[in-house]
Amino acid sequence: MKKILLTGLPLAILICGFSLKSLLPAKDITLNHIAFHVADLAKSTAFYENIVGLDSVPEPFLDGKHTWLKIGPTANLHLISGAEQGMPRDKFSHLCLSVPSLSDFIKKLDSEHIPYEDWPGAKISVTLRVDGVKQIYFQDPDGYWLEVNDDRR
Repeated sequence: MKKILLTGLPLAILICGFSLKSLLPAKDITLNHIAFHVADLAKSTAFYENIVGLDSVPEPFLDGKHTWLKIGPTANLHLISGAEQGMPRDKFSHLCLSVPSLSDFIKKLDSEHIPYEDWPGAKISVTLRVDGVKQIYFQDPDGYWLEVNDDRR
């Protein structure tokens, strides 16, 4: 009986472990895209390409109502035309991008006369997080908030 328990119990635990694992969610989830509903597709596309520095990727719908921009190795920003103008946006809901040099990025914003602020809202200010990361916040043409920081993770 002892022999059966010593060999059977680990086998039962192993089988149950594999069964339970199949019930758990997959851990290989990746970000595919984030969608922003925009009022002027051409203006927003130009902003994200020329100011933020994102590259466009082929647009799968081919209907003139969408732009896709690369925001990482596996993710895109999907701009969709047709939004109402002047929709209020909350800073707590924002897209965050990391750049190699925050000071160079700020120079770009300054040259384009795009205002930025720190987290509390002080104009032309940079937030220094407790982990040493510097960050700024600004808005796109539709009022969506963007954070840009120098996180090097």
